[in-house]
Amino acid sequence: MQALYQWQLTQQTDAEIGAQFADSKELEGGDIGYFTELLQGCIRLHESLDGALKEFVDRPIEQLDPVEHAILLIGMYEMLHRLDIPYRVIINEGVELSKRFGATDGHRYVNAVLDKAAHTNRVAEH
Repeated sequence: MQALYQWQLTQQTDAEIGAQFADSKELEGGDIGYFTELLQGCIRLHESLDGALKEFVDRPIEQLDPVEHAILLIGMYEMLHRLDIPYRVIINEGVELSKRFGATDGHRYVNAVLDKAAHTNRVAEH
């Protein structure tokens, strides 16, 4: 999430951001491969992910809080491209990230958007 936040602010490439985070404490003990997949996937597919998100948000994508936008990009990427991850796990992770890094009630917004997306994109799981 922090890497995608940085990307939104700086427009650096996924390679530049990935290199910065590879040696950081944030990734210590984490799954570098999955981090790289999310970073590359979210950046490279951001237009289609934002297009998918438009259906579920109540404002233009450009007006989303950058932290919430980064979390929603990850959630939508996983919802569409990682069918091995249950949608409830995706929503829970998004909510937890929002509580930790987002605005006061940002977790409620993230929960609502990802829940709507799950009802459309993960029908078989309901």
